[in-house]
Amino acid sequence: MIARFDFAPLDGITKRVFRRVWHARFGGADRYFIPFISPTDQHILTPRDRRELENPEGLPQVPQVMAKRAEDFVWAAEVLADMGYSEVNLNLGCPSGTVTAKGKGSGLLADLECLDRFLDGVFSACSVPVSVKTRLGYNAPEEFPRLLEVFNRYPIACLTVHPRVRPEKYRGAVHMDQFALAMAKSKNPVCYNGDLISVAGVRALEARFPGLDAAMIGRGAVADPALMRRLRGGPAASREELQAFTAELYQAYQNFYGQAAPASQRMKEVWFYLIHLFEGGERLGGRMRRSRGPRAYEELETQIFQELALLDAPRGELA
Repeated sequence: MIARFDFAPLDGITKRVFRRVWHARFGGADRYFIPFISPTDQHILTPRDRRELENPEGLPQVPQVMAKRAEDFVWAAEVLADMGYSEVNLNLGCPSGTVTAKGKGSGLLADLECLDRFLDGVFSACSVPVSVKTRLGYNAPEEFPRLLEVFNRYPIACLTVHPRVRPEKYRGAVHMDQFALAMAKSKNPVCYNGDLISVAGVRALEARFPGLDAAMIGRGAVADPALMRRLRGGPAASREELQAFTAELYQAYQNFYGQAAPASQRMKEVWFYLIHLFEGGERLGGRMRRSRGPRAYEELETQIFQELALLDAPRGELA
């Protein structure tokens, strides 16, 4: 059985406001990964980043850093250690074109010699444990054996593997044969990440890899907020519980932004995933994505809860 469940970082969604409300309402995650910060060569932590990294709620959190130069990562890791964090995660997984074009995220996977030098600079200087979230390679899954050889040279606190490559982003089948290689050959602890959206899916993963200790779930835990609770034997979310959750989250966003318009936009991003938990939600989900303004959002959310039946698990790809 998988002993640890990490909540994956989803940029724009799983920020501090969301983490606080989700944790209070549902829970089940052992650790929450904070969406990445990307330090510049000026080595300044912006007020926005500092607000995101502050943790008055005391949640078990791991900050994620995206960098192109080892010295930038090391600087950020030391700042985060001073803030009380006991682990820092290196983002080698982001497939966004605007990120990879700068040689960051999965862009670092394009040149293994460069990556090796980067990791050497990081692990020779960091005083805080460093974990890594990665894809299988830059262009093709067949790159992973050589990539794993590079990772095995360093004391990575945990290697989280999303078994796709950069061009695949979050679509298509995951390459479980390559993840099996990670399980067999990694000298570091391994965590699985990718397409876990139901209890049945996690149980199938456990059956295939009985030695797997950890899994990271992101989109699936937004689409079914009670998923990690259910994995620990707790109940599924009821309609009333989901309605209370979205109401509290919407109010928390309004308190954070000081107005309803940006709060409704954030809620629409959450509903992009949550709508998959409702029977026939595609029609209203599409209308919500096209809607403008708080009033339209509020009316559509009311309609969803009044008209649509809950499913046991999300359906379809969570793009």
